[in-house]
Amino acid sequence: MNLFKTFAALGLGLSLTVSANAAEILVGDTNAVNGPTIITTSQTWTADNTYNLQEQVYISGGATLIIEPGTKVISDVTANGGGSLAIARGSKIYVQGTAEKPVIMTSKNDDFTNWRAAANEWGNLTIMGNGFISTTAGTQAYPDAGNEVQMEGLTEAFALYGGGNDDDNSGSITYLSIRFGGRVIGAANELNGLSLGGIGRETDIQFVEIMNNVDDGIEIWGGTVSPRNCAIWNVGDDSFDIDQGWRGCAQYIFIVQGYSLDASQGSGVSDNGFEHDGAEDSDHQPQTTGVIANATFIGMANGDGATTWRDNCNMQYWNSLFINCGEKVVRFDNLDGDGAQGYGHNGTLDWPTRWTTPYTHVRTVNAHPTAIAGDPEHRDSLYTAQVSGNLIGFYNSIFYQNVDYNEADARIVNYATNNNIKEPANSPIVSLVRGPQVNLGVFSTFPVATVDPRAANDAVDVGGTAPDNGKLEQVPYAGAFSADNNWLLGWSAADEYGFVSGSPAAAPDSTFTLNTTTVSFLAEAGKVYSVESSTDGLVWTSEAIITGTGAVENVSTLLGAGFDASAVYRAVLK
Repeated sequence: MNLFKTFAALGLGLSLTVSANAAEILVGDTNAVNGPTIITTSQTWTADNTYNLQEQVYISGGATLIIEPGTKVISDVTANGGGSLAIARGSKIYVQGTAEKPVIMTSKNDDFTNWRAAANEWGNLTIMGNGFISTTAGTQAYPDAGNEVQMEGLTEAFALYGGGNDDDNSGSITYLSIRFGGRVIGAANELNGLSLGGIGRETDIQFVEIMNNVDDGIEIWGGTVSPRNCAIWNVGDDSFDIDQGWRGCAQYIFIVQGYSLDASQGSGVSDNGFEHDGAEDSDHQPQTTGVIANATFIGMANGDGATTWRDNCNMQYWNSLFINCGEKVVRFDNLDGDGAQGYGHNGTLDWPTRWTTPYTHVRTVNAHPTAIAGDPEHRDSLYTAQVSGNLIGFYNSIFYQNVDYNEADARIVNYATNNNIKEPANSPIVSLVRGPQVNLGVFSTFPVATVDPRAANDAVDVGGTAPDNGKLEQVPYAGAFSADNNWLLGWSAADEYGFVSGSPAAAPDSTFTLNTTTVSFLAEAGKVYSVESSTDGLVWTSEAIITGTGAVENVSTLLGAGFDASAVYRAVLK
């Protein structure tokens, strides 16, 4: 019988030991034979220590894990698979990395200088929350707080996600680099780099990098979390994977397809860029209905779809770039092969119809039978990410040097209608250099050697922005980077390993603490600024996006009724 080890705090029992190197903290049982380590008292992991995960470690029982700037979480590469970290429902994680001092989760084989064709050396970071999900493992086909499911890659019975709180808060993550992972402790399937199950909209995730994971880069099941500034490199399956009724929005997503292992496609060689499943089983609610804005996708010769569509997913793309897709830009899979019925099942809208149906469409199939406006189960509460356009569509986006447009042409029909550009004369990014051909079993590819992903030519100003849904920033450029700001430089593995070039992320033109209502900052002409607020100086929320005119801007005037004299404010150059 597998016995769980539960400890009230690190430093007691088997949950923490200190090696001969006093700076290395072993987290978990070094024998890894008695089940996972479960930590139920709040912890702070600090930069003066390195935390070596010995097995599957859970933060549970309402505990909070704080990881301070510059901290490294590094697992041994062992026969039993090294360690992994999971945050259970009701607990929180605060990763407090900065551009100068990121938090890094990796294996001991990482030398922090050289890229390797490697993955599967340790586990991952998994976070489980209480947001609504749609799953056949749940109790109802309609939105219900009782719908919950076992997290992929975790074997413990309590490793569940899902619930009835789309406003759930699982903490925050900033400046986190996750490398060389994907290996599961005690199961036969792989882990994603970052797994997010039922995560609510009050959880803040931004500036996250996944490098060389054996399975998906980021996978989101249900919930309403809205990640920003995420970079996904050389993962072994899908880069950004969505399932089970996700209803958030993602912005500034950068994907570079490649390989992490000499293995099959889907287990070491990149598969789809954005893969989205709608619901299980297809007609269940909530259905995936979201927005992806300012994405940059760079494909490879043997990748599958830049975007792949299944099981009644509704997704909009705004101000995005799709470059070098080796196969289909739009790939209609219809169903995911695990028992779902695909688009149009049980009276739901079919695939072509969704491209011409406004976002205001009322979903009647498996709607909650008694929910009224204001209830969390009601459609007005569930589906808030889309505020304009059609259920499926591409807007203000550029498609450059892609191989197969067959399904894209059939659905998008007239690219110019939605302000899209197909095959412009010049590259929409500054530069892209590929290395020599690499042979991987039945596949061969020319991997990206260096890239300067900043917007160029038509992408600098596409004449439109993402819609204002309260979460998305309205910026004029297409892709994940403006013309003068590469936000990957200085903190990411991509920078350490020499994959990226270009201007570094600029320091804020003005950062200030608000003591009176008269604090102002100079907004240089033509530059785009995000005016951000915080209650603790750690987690920041964008309140307004402005383009400078060379004048001094007053924060209280800019924000009007949204101004809070008790908050902390800053202006950040985008």
